[in-house]
Amino acid sequence: MHESLLIENGTLLSTGAVPSVRRNHSILIKDGLIARIAPGSRIGAFSGKRIDASGKVVVPGLINAHTHLYSTFARGMLKVRPSHDFMGVLRNLWWRLDCALTEEDCYSSALVALIDSIRHGTTTLIDHHASPRAAAGSLDAIARAVGETGLRACLCYEVSDRHGARSAREGLDENARFIRKCQEHGDGNLRALFGLHASFTLSDKTLEEAAGLGHSLGAGFHIHAAEALGDQQATLRTAKASVIARLEKQGILGRRSVAAHCVHVSQKEIDMLAQSGTAVAHNPQSNLNNAVGTANVVEMARRGAVLGLGTDAMTANMLEELRVALWAQRAETRNPSAGFREVTGALFDGNPRIASRIFGLRFGELRKGCVGDVAIFDYDPPTPLVSDNALGHALFGLSQARVDTTVVGGRVLMEHGRLLIDVDEERANERARELARNLWQRS
Repeated sequence: MHESLLIENGTLLSTGAVPSVRRNHSILIKDGLIARIAPGSRIGAFSGKRIDASGKVVVPGLINAHTHLYSTFARGMLKVRPSHDFMGVLRNLWWRLDCALTEEDCYSSALVALIDSIRHGTTTLIDHHASPRAAAGSLDAIARAVGETGLRACLCYEVSDRHGARSAREGLDENARFIRKCQEHGDGNLRALFGLHASFTLSDKTLEEAAGLGHSLGAGFHIHAAEALGDQQATLRTAKASVIARLEKQGILGRRSVAAHCVHVSQKEIDMLAQSGTAVAHNPQSNLNNAVGTANVVEMARRGAVLGLGTDAMTANMLEELRVALWAQRAETRNPSAGFREVTGALFDGNPRIASRIFGLRFGELRKGCVGDVAIFDYDPPTPLVSDNALGHALFGLSQARVDTTVVGGRVLMEHGRLLIDVDEERANERARELARNLWQRS
């Protein structure tokens, strides 16, 4: 059930392709969508819930184009062997962790990560899940957490051959089952893609079957693509094709698909991504942490690729990720003027375009007809805030400010820093700590 909400007297910073700033304006949200925006005194009579945004900045709800909610339980994980390359990171940490997950772990790790997202004004997430010992029903467990928090999420299950044919089969089945469920039940806040791990862990047989299933269901795909050089090397060795060319051959690319990372792609592959309309989800903090390199997002943008920004679960704070994205481009190119337009465009224009394709709604702007998803920041700018410098304020000001209120579809999930959802945050964290401790012991 959608709520009617009036957010009054705020400074509205609408992002999208052309940022704009309007002071002392109000937003009326009805039936989940923005119904009207006007100066504070011109909205007229209203009897529903009101929020006074005086002295605050209101922005469209932030979107995370690639994350892993289950990796919450990796935080502070004990007794992880040192890794000397990306394969070591996978074997020593992530594949140990995901193999130990239970269904309750999937739910609990998602719940606390989603609460963290609310606290950082992130209202929509595109998740990529793996739990090889608890695949069946795992997406339902995550969806339950999504429903309890009131956020929007697109889920998928990571198909891989690394644990054998039976595990791959379970992954294929979980994707197909959950996609059908989303299509049949029509939850406006929940969508599904067909998940794949990465080219180097997928046999031709499994990739072909996944492609066939996904196409029969009318679904897009979500896959890690050329995150590390090893993915390209293994694919060239076994498939005699580059990662992106192999995916193109199977019909994995396309407007409904998300290719995460794309650090080690050629200009030819970038053109394939651009021409197919495939979204690229850039994850700079993860790439730096794993020492795999920095994606050339400037070249991707120049060649017309749809570029978005994800966190790969390194943070729930999209503005923190934005800052690192910019520093990474400048450090990589040794150019202190590089990347601003490309990385801000990824978060504020690319991510809404990706979400719009998946959900069939308009995201990313404070405009009539767009989703009623907003984040209200406790930010009183010390310098003029105008349309021409709005993105500079986002990078250097809003990113350091506290999110006061988070709203999805007109429903207030957090107000003045207090959660309004029917979840006991303290109890959720306590249970998560208990489950994480047990998971570490058996992994």
